[in-house]
Amino acid sequence: MAETTGAAFQSKEHGRDVAVWSRLSWMVLGYALPIIVFLIVKMMRAADYVGRDNDDAMRLVQVRDLLAGQGWFDLTQTRLGLDGGTLMHWSRLVDLPIAALIALFRPVAGPEQAEVIALAVWPILLVVPLLAAMGLAGRRIGGPQCMHFCLGLTAISIVTGNRFQAGAIDHHNVQLVLVAAMAAMLVDRRYRATSFAIAGAAAALAIAIGVETTPFVASVCLVVALLWAFEGAAFAAPAAAFGVTLAATVSAAFFLTVPPHLYQVVTCDNLSIAFFSLSAAGGALLALSAAAASGLGRPGRLAVLGACGLVLAGILLSVAPQCLRNPLASLDPLLLELWLNNVTEAQSFSALARHDPGSLAAFYFAGLFAVLICLWRIFRGERVVPHLILLALVFVNWAIALFQVRGAVFSNLLAILPISLLLVSLRSRMMRERSNPRASLLYVATVLVSVPAVWALSGELAFNGVAALAGNADAQGGSGRCNSAEAMADLRTVAPTLVVDPSNMGASILRFTEHRALSAPYHRNPGGMLAELRIGLADPDAAAVMLKRLGDPVLAFCAKDPQTRMIIDRATGGLYGRLSAGDVPSFLTPLPVTGGSELRLFRLRSGRD
Repeated sequence: MAETTGAAFQSKEHGRDVAVWSRLSWMVLGYALPIIVFLIVKMMRAADYVGRDNDDAMRLVQVRDLLAGQGWFDLTQTRLGLDGGTLMHWSRLVDLPIAALIALFRPVAGPEQAEVIALAVWPILLVVPLLAAMGLAGRRIGGPQCMHFCLGLTAISIVTGNRFQAGAIDHHNVQLVLVAAMAAMLVDRRYRATSFAIAGAAAALAIAIGVETTPFVASVCLVVALLWAFEGAAFAAPAAAFGVTLAATVSAAFFLTVPPHLYQVVTCDNLSIAFFSLSAAGGALLALSAAAASGLGRPGRLAVLGACGLVLAGILLSVAPQCLRNPLASLDPLLLELWLNNVTEAQSFSALARHDPGSLAAFYFAGLFAVLICLWRIFRGERVVPHLILLALVFVNWAIALFQVRGAVFSNLLAILPISLLLVSLRSRMMRERSNPRASLLYVATVLVSVPAVWALSGELAFNGVAALAGNADAQGGSGRCNSAEAMADLRTVAPTLVVDPSNMGASILRFTEHRALSAPYHRNPGGMLAELRIGLADPDAAAVMLKRLGDPVLAFCAKDPQTRMIIDRATGGLYGRLSAGDVPSFLTPLPVTGGSELRLFRLRSGRD
């Protein structure tokens, strides 16, 4: 990353000569191209064109339904759960571009290949805006060197993670891009109104796409509001731009994606009247405050903000007080025990410390390191405002991760910004003190400890060893074979019916077959998940009664499924325990499956058998 002064490496920017290595657009392309090549090569070696996450398969099912004619406002997955289906909470705003890509490629590639191409293209398309946002943020806070550190660390996070791999079509990669965009706009020290308008639009889209980022968006709004309170008239235009675009964009998203009959229905897991009213009112109040009260002194502006906060609190308490609670807290205890408490991204710091201590540093170190860097810089009076902004953005996601580890992906991404600023300083010191090995060692060590993937590998080796890595792969392979296309081929030979399945198989059943799936790992299908769990736990006679109530279902049994293993361990005399021991109750008839398949299929024996 050394500077180059040769004429061949110069370019014009705003009428002045600028080294190409310091130009954002060129460097984004420079970093993006090898990443894209890596992702394409990895895709070509993958066993499946859909990501490993259940959400990727379920998103594809939802997109297929849209392309097959399901209504834009109708998010009901009719083949999931008990009679009536399951109303999903995912946004059509992510379905739309994926569906458009599939429709674009269908005429030339055919239906299946169109899916393959679209599912490869969509995550790759998101690589460039993520790099652009992170590179821009780095250049704004620390110049070209910081930009390169941000681009380099972001590139590492992309290739070592799974959010941008081919087939990763759930909404998390879009959320990462929006989070990075908000951060890049907020650190614009020139207070350009366009930057904060973009931040407002990104905040609204983040809310519309998934509520996981709602606390972060709230912190972004608070940062903008406090900047206005402290800066006054100098920040009036940016504050107004942020507020107007936040209110306008979230209003557009609400009316474009929420059906009219649900306008007054409060849900706390997606965009509903709850989040719409709060964000639209908050944006409007901020814009009005900037227009009318910027001439007040700082105490007056803080008082105006306090009044706005009281209004928003009143709206929250009157419209959606239930959203102050965890929307998953009301789940049945059996679902908490056998499902949610075992979902990695939903676990807390304390739960991970008990069950998987080797993963803690990968999830938490970078964010904590960034928080400490920001505090240290603020204490020393170095670039106080940018570090205060970065502190707020990183800390809120890191704090969320303490309760649900899913927040760590955002804190790890944003941690790149203060860490990159530190690396600029350490590199400069290393270059000045070439004869001092400690300066070089400190620089290299800081780079290494700043990469979550280094901690992930180190933790796995330290706690589980090399042999355990191979063992885990084998265990996952056994479970995965129950979800594979080959396993689903056996199910496709059966006339479409309801399949009583472990939740990890649900999305694959919907994707590969025309069957209904009783269970899939989504909190909006508690009835279906509970029914499957209770059937597996029940003694065979009781299980037979429950199965008959479902009509003429097929029972899909996978002994290596993690949830099924928990059921077997919890009730060895239950239906799943008996099947695991090879004891098939008389009311079940085995169905033929391919030799070597981990999946076993059964049907209720008819009275004449």
